[in-house]
Amino acid sequence: MTEYEPVIGLEVHAQLKTRSKLFCSCPTTFGQEPNRNTCPVCAGMPGMLPVLNGKAVEYAAKMALAVGCTVHGRSVFARKNYFYPDLPKGYQISQYEEPLAVDGSLRIFSGEVSKEVRIIRIHMEDDAGKSMHSPTENVSYVDLNRTGVPLIEIVSGPDIRSADEAVAYLKALRSILIYLDICDGNMEEGNFRCDANVSVRPKGEEAFGTRTELKNMNSFRHVHKALDYEIARQIDLLEDGEAVVQETRLFDEAKGLTRSMRGKEEAHDYRYFPDPDLVPLSLSPEQARLWESELPELPLPRMERFMSVYGLTAADAGLLTSERDLADYFERTCQEYSKPKTVANWILSEMLRELREQELTPASAPFQAEGLAKLLELIDSGRISGTIGKQIFPDLFSSGADPEAYIKEKGLAQISDSQELERMVQEVLAENPDEVSAYQGGKQKLMSFFVGQVMKKTKGQANPKMVNELLKKALG
Repeated sequence: MTEYEPVIGLEVHAQLKTRSKLFCSCPTTFGQEPNRNTCPVCAGMPGMLPVLNGKAVEYAAKMALAVGCTVHGRSVFARKNYFYPDLPKGYQISQYEEPLAVDGSLRIFSGEVSKEVRIIRIHMEDDAGKSMHSPTENVSYVDLNRTGVPLIEIVSGPDIRSADEAVAYLKALRSILIYLDICDGNMEEGNFRCDANVSVRPKGEEAFGTRTELKNMNSFRHVHKALDYEIARQIDLLEDGEAVVQETRLFDEAKGLTRSMRGKEEAHDYRYFPDPDLVPLSLSPEQARLWESELPELPLPRMERFMSVYGLTAADAGLLTSERDLADYFERTCQEYSKPKTVANWILSEMLRELREQELTPASAPFQAEGLAKLLELIDSGRISGTIGKQIFPDLFSSGADPEAYIKEKGLAQISDSQELERMVQEVLAENPDEVSAYQGGKQKLMSFFVGQVMKKTKGQANPKMVNELLKKALG
């Protein structure tokens, strides 16, 4: 049986976080009433002239510089012609022959393996509107609020070889966009979305197979499922002696499969030509250098620094630096509490659980870094046990309360009175004579049972170190 390998290239559209659209002053706010954020320019009225948003150019160039692209001193806007109800002008303003930037790369990690994925080009374009089809009426509606919103399209090389690698690439790209604060990365709102070009070929062959384009993938999970399905579908066709048809396919999330949408367009189908209403965009080398100097520390360098400076594993450092707010939270906590591995463990377990459950970001969480540092100091000092710390964490997270004031108010301070603990140890031993005999007969693992019984009596407030010492002494 022939062994096949997938060949995947991704086209990512990221909405830039500007306050106004790419060629007019209409706001880009999400969730407004249909057709509220519109004007004659973005609605495609005759005679209306576009004016380029300078902030969008800055954001696009910064993304290009962050992934090592060459930013061209001259780029040209072109009209991409096609006809669809949500495209009021009858064309999209994009870039084709002379894009903003080319020839970058992105290093990704998939499992234990890292690789470079080429970024062929990054160009600017305006978004289309949104068609809405009524499930109860034989009618469709068009909302033009999104029309003209600024996008960058990031086109990868055909370097991705699995669904896992594709998701790793998308997550790395999204992290950079969020670090730069130029895109919020919200896939559900369509602010970060991708199309995938997929083909398969026998392993060892250089020539590409016939590719299909996948659309309608609005989460990392959907991307993974759609790619896995399409790869398997194409392999099955070839194994059965059938040909793969070049086409655009939609991912049906309810059924977990891809289905044919239309024939795949080629560049000539769009009849690109330079937009006569927009002069070529000129950027000086000095401007590009200034923007490059303003770039923050990016996810990969920050991950490597977390490993070298804080002694974290690649897995922990990768998770902590995947979101800028999370990495900032970690570093602020470490400024107050000097055990970075402990901080990482608490953030990646207790903190992330609460963030997910309450749908918050680290920056918006009531319990900030100083509070976590105080909680960890209280555990280290023996004022409370680690068990109590974990039990009260959800309350602290939700309320943002001062940990020390909270344990005083709730009477949760750890019991370290040796006389009181010794009395409880004796009670536990008296209540469990069979287990005492078994322990003294060699079943040393019963020590954890005795410790658990003492902790139960004290509602988790006993000093575990003292309990262990007192039990060893009492049991002989």
